[in-house]
Parts: sequence; structure tokens; C-alpha cells
Amino acid sequence: MAASAREDGARGQKRGLRGCEHYDRGCLLKAPCCDKLYTCRLCHDNNEDHQLDRFKVKEVQCINCEKIQHAQQSCEECSTLFGEYYCSICHLFDKDKKQYHCENCGICRIGPKEDFFHCLKCNLCLAMNLQGKHKCIENVSRQNCPICLEDIHTSRVVAHVLPCGHLLHRTCYEEMLKEGYRCPLCMHSALDMTRYWRQLDDEVAQTPMPSEYQNMTVDILCNDCNGRSTVQFHILGMKCNICESYNTAQANRISLDQQ
Repeated sequence: MAASAREDGARGQKRGLRGCEHYDRGCLLKAPCCDKLYTCRLCHDNNEDHQLDRFKVKEVQCINCEKIQHAQQSCEECSTLFGEYYCSICHLFDKDKKQYHCENCGICRIGPKEDFFHCLKCNLCLAMNLQGKHKCIENVSRQNCPICLEDIHTSRVVAHVLPCGHLLHRTCYEEMLKEGYRCPLCMHSALDMTRYWRQLDDEVAQTPMPSEYQNMTVDILCNDCNGRSTVQFHILGMKCNICESYNTAQANRISLDQQ
């Protein structure tokens, strides 16, 4: 029975082969939804048309002796260590990465715990250096990543907090910076652009507009401070008069100043 269950759920995984691409563990989870055996919930979800509820897992199978037993850290039959870290709530087995279970998040996080705090408004564990220094958005982690449209809260990929308070997967953030610098949700600058803005100041000063454009002005809206201002039109960019950002958008048609 153990062998046939292994073939159905674990796709013929060899006896004694430890873990999968997602986790290092010495057991298979018995999915309560379909009674199949998988190394982890992600392997299950990638092969089935439904999702495994990690909190409802009751039994596991040892990869060495194949005994099916209650979920626990070590095999009761052969003493195989299922995971250096084990959470009896999430049923997470893995090698030690300084994980901890956050009651407010409801899942395990990679620590160490003392390096993080849980922001009750954002409903997310954040690095201690962001305490009191980030913009809170209520339940922001319950939104999907605006780049890949995948879940952020339960993702194994670290979340990156933008200055505007929105979240992206760190990998998505790094890819985004190859193409642009603005938050895909609110268009706020996703990093400190001060140095670049000052370089753009120099370029604008060294690139005078043709005489027929020198008296043209335009109303702009700043994506960084949300302020409105009227500035001289320039092809390289139009600087906000309030915060000096070039992350601006034209609010109306160009007008010609009357001299």
C-alpha cells in the first residue's frame, strides 16, 4: 500500500531520495484532499487540479522505511529526521534557516525572528530597519504581486517594500528595474532617484530648447509628491517645482507664454 501510494503521489520517487526542489525533508506529506503522497504542497499543487491545505495535513510517510505515521519531526520507526526545522502548525519540514512561526501572519517565515517585526496594519513581517520608516497600506501582503500576479503573502520569494508602501516579489522588483523605475500600481519612484534627477538637471541645462519652444509652459502632475505645477516645457523632462522630481506627467496641452 505504501509503495502504490508513493507512485500515485510522488511520481515514482526513489526510496531514500531526500526532499524536492522546494524543501529539504525526509518525509512525504499525505494530502488530506486526495490521499496522495507528495514531498511538499507546491509539488502537489503543480500536479493536481486542487490545492493542498498545509494546516490539515495529519500524516506523513518516511522516505527510508516508508512507514505512514502522524506528522512529527522524526520517524517513529527508524528515527529518520524529517526536518531540522518542523512547525506543527504549518507542517513545514526543512533544513534550519532560522525559521519561525508568526501567529499574525499565520505561517512560517525565514528569520532569525529577532530581525523582524510584524506590522499589524500591513499585516506582514518586515525587517526591523523598516520599523517606523515605511508607509503602511492595510493588508498590503494579501494583494498579488502586480508584476507576476502571483501571491505574495505565502510566497517563498522574499517581498520587497517600495517607498510608496506597495509590495513586489524581490525577483520581480529586480526585473522591473531593468525596464523602469516606477511602481506599477501608483507610478511613485520605486527607489531614491535624487542623484539621477540632479544629473538630468545638468543635461537639461546643457540642452537648450529651440527658440520657438523657449516660452512654452505646461501643467504637470508629479507622481512622487502628487503636486501640480506649471513649468517650462523641455523634451528631456519636466521637473516638479515642489519636490524637484522628474517623475512627472503632462496634465494638459502645451501653452505659449505671452511676453
